[in-house]
Amino acid sequence: MLKKILIANRGEIALRILRACKELNIKTVAVHSTIDRDLKHVLLADETVCIGPPVSIKSYLNIPSIISAAEITRSSAIHPGYGFLSENADFAEQVEKSGFIFIGPNSETIRLMGNKISAINTMIKLGIPCIPSSKDITNKNIFQNHIIAKKIGYPVIIKSSNSGGGKGIRIVYNPQNLESSIMITKLETKSSFSKNTLYIEKYLNNSRHIEIQILSDGQGNVICLGERDCSIQRKYQKILEEAPAPGFNKKIRKYIENKCIEACLAINYRGVGTFEFLYENEKFFFIEMNTRIQVEHTVSEMITGIDIVKTQLKIANFKLLNINPKKLKILGHAIECRINAEDSKNFFPSSGKITRFHAPGGFGVRWESHIYSGYSVPINYDSMIGKLICFGETRKIAIARMKNALTELIIDGIKTNINLQLNIINDINFKKGNININYLENFIKK
Repeated sequence: MLKKILIANRGEIALRILRACKELNIKTVAVHSTIDRDLKHVLLADETVCIGPPVSIKSYLNIPSIISAAEITRSSAIHPGYGFLSENADFAEQVEKSGFIFIGPNSETIRLMGNKISAINTMIKLGIPCIPSSKDITNKNIFQNHIIAKKIGYPVIIKSSNSGGGKGIRIVYNPQNLESSIMITKLETKSSFSKNTLYIEKYLNNSRHIEIQILSDGQGNVICLGERDCSIQRKYQKILEEAPAPGFNKKIRKYIENKCIEACLAINYRGVGTFEFLYENEKFFFIEMNTRIQVEHTVSEMITGIDIVKTQLKIANFKLLNINPKKLKILGHAIECRINAEDSKNFFPSSGKITRFHAPGGFGVRWESHIYSGYSVPINYDSMIGKLICFGETRKIAIARMKNALTELIIDGIKTNINLQLNIINDINFKKGNININYLENFIKK
């Protein structure tokens, strides 16, 4: 039973989990690095444990320290949030073997779906369309790799099977750059993910990035919470997400949702998860599955009225999913802008003390963040410091509310991307829904 949960993460997602636990009357333990003593969720948790210095590998990625913290606090479960160890099958396995509940799929499922090569192979077997790709190319010579890339057809992407957060991915437009791109990607993935298994995938130039949010209890009950459009991204890092996807074919949506449900039942999936696709010329191509809560889960919550984090906790507590798919209604439109501590022009990270902070408000406005006046943003972690989510009865209303909310949002003392988000919201192509995965790169060049 979930009596006490250790939150193995930081920032806004840790605070989001803590709030859900409080609503369900579950005790919380916040683990933190030495530099994160003053994080909001640390100040609000029932218990806290310092697990190491600011460097992630010695704190938030330190498996023995996290499990030890769970043991000394007598926690019953560990919630990994997103990023860090959330899709690490070895971590999930050690959590399970140590007698704790891992809030997410079991380690075998994470191992199957967390590795992009095995995930693609699984989806192919289930009849879900996938982008043309290779198997493991890590130990093949450059001549063999040239043959593979030519067969797939340029442009191609060199990917790590464990990539994430925009790392371990490199586009190759011609054969002359293939060898160097493989070498650079191999080095990058080795340092970021401790593994460097690579594969080659076809690059689709004008596609949209579409996600399907699912909830599955591992006991035969699966539900889809619609789709999200996450096409606005820079170097594979998402900047803005919305739900539902604008101008989407309802028949195609229903088809791909059914395929995702079939996949969850086939692999006996348990927990929250997201199937990610590229969508081009009214065709879907599976690229990966995220076996965790995602940053952008908020927009799905806004259009369905379902608290995804609380549902995730209930599933981990072995409760049946009691949401009737026939009664689920998707209403209105929601947009999320990621607020990053970075320069809007060159995207360099920004750190320092927040000297003045004012959160936006109003009907349909939601602010998710761990920051406050006087909080010091460290240089050690991801630059995202908040999420601004706006809901409206229509996409036009959601855009209008987002524009107002971004104008109200004040974060002084550091640089942020608020102006970039405002420029996107005001862009005529965005307003018309004319977006794809190259939208932001082209927009910045204007």
